[in-house]
Amino acid sequence: MDRAKPDPPEGAITAGSDFLQLDVRDAPPGGLADWLAGQLRAAVADGRLPVGGRLPASRVLAAELRVSRGVVTEAYQRLIDDGHAAGRGRAGTVVVAAPVVAPSPVQRPVPAKVITALPGADVFDEVRASPARIDLTPGVPDLTAFPRAAWLRAERAVLDELEPSHFGYGDPRGAPAMRLAVSRWLARSRGIRADPGEIIVVSGVAQGLTLLGEVLRQRGVDEIAVEDPGSLGARQHLHHNGLATPPIAVDDDGLRVDELRASGAPAVLLTPAHQFPTGVVLGGERRRDLMRWAAEGGLIVEDDYDAEHRYDRAPVPAVRSMLPEVCYTGSVSKLLAPALRVGWLLPPPRFREDLVAAKRFADLGNAVLAQLVLARLMETGELERQLRSVRARHRRRRDAMIRAVTTSLPAARVHGAAAGLHLTITFGAPVDDVALAAAALAEGVKVQPLSWHRQRPGRPGLVMGYAARTAGEIAEGVAVLGRLLR
Repeated sequence: MDRAKPDPPEGAITAGSDFLQLDVRDAPPGGLADWLAGQLRAAVADGRLPVGGRLPASRVLAAELRVSRGVVTEAYQRLIDDGHAAGRGRAGTVVVAAPVVAPSPVQRPVPAKVITALPGADVFDEVRASPARIDLTPGVPDLTAFPRAAWLRAERAVLDELEPSHFGYGDPRGAPAMRLAVSRWLARSRGIRADPGEIIVVSGVAQGLTLLGEVLRQRGVDEIAVEDPGSLGARQHLHHNGLATPPIAVDDDGLRVDELRASGAPAVLLTPAHQFPTGVVLGGERRRDLMRWAAEGGLIVEDDYDAEHRYDRAPVPAVRSMLPEVCYTGSVSKLLAPALRVGWLLPPPRFREDLVAAKRFADLGNAVLAQLVLARLMETGELERQLRSVRARHRRRRDAMIRAVTTSLPAARVHGAAAGLHLTITFGAPVDDVALAAAALAEGVKVQPLSWHRQRPGRPGLVMGYAARTAGEIAEGVAVLGRLLR
């Protein structure tokens, strides 16, 4: 009987004792999976495992190395989590991307005083432009997981069906197909019933806040209360329109509505589903009190921040689903990618015409092709599939950051772990969080000081994103913070 093995398929990486010259005797005791993942990662980086190459079947490599199959599958899973490989069913595990080598800090020195106690209007531009080995900036999804294949399929389908007239100027409110898709998305994912004619497509939540600020100023409103702590970026957009932002305290139940009522502010911006940066959810009694405040004439602006990314709790309904007079805004920046610059505004009827006019004179409306592609992803269920796909990966990275904080920053308290794309940590002892974040950036690690997002004194801390980084990078970055703190 001929027991010779058939030749491997063309393009496959030959398995066997010669594969990458691996020798398990080089592995540290108890660290086989870590060692194997590191060897594979290094081989992808230096080109020995080319993009498009297929890894050996896990059972074959396990037999050749004389280790359990679980060791190999764990190592492969880590490459998949890193975004360097992908499981292709019967086609096996395929290398899909090589690591990006960070620019040398010697060639591109960190600009002086990027992270300061009084950040300027361009601080986020400066931080993004600063080189770093490990970027733990909050609010960024896993960009390696962008559904390129699904996007290309949808784009081809849209272009096949597109009439020449669609390449002209469109409705400043947004493409009808996009507004219809958004209305259906909000109905099934956030419990919001809205007619497509009520929706305005905008260039992200940032533009939505800018347009709303402009309209409020035209109507004589000169302030809008905000959460404290709350998003520095949101405050900057409101300040750009000349609006004051009186701070309202946030506790474990969310915004203090009694403090909001006492402030006399005519409007409030809040993130009730997953408060930025603390991660708390607006409690039921607070929601009822907030609706009573709105019934007395107050305007609620709801930024539905991170509502879809949850791990350890049930979904929280949008305030807009219970109160039609809420001005609601959301986007795909955390679902797909910030670079798409597509979001939506669902204003109360009394503001709609003014906001459409503001959008018209701002840019004549968003790019239509991207809207139509997104609409198709929403309508075909691809967006839900994408969300389910990345949720498990984000959960693993969340868990990795919690482990890293427990190990390297044992005195820190973790906030907002049940949902979102970031964690906030606070320190009980006096810590200059601005100095700590600045020192971390000098060491090639990006985080944000919690004090940036406060208007009043409070406990120092850091805001750290985990969704866009691998478990190894997260552990290394948090270890740097621990060393600097010590």
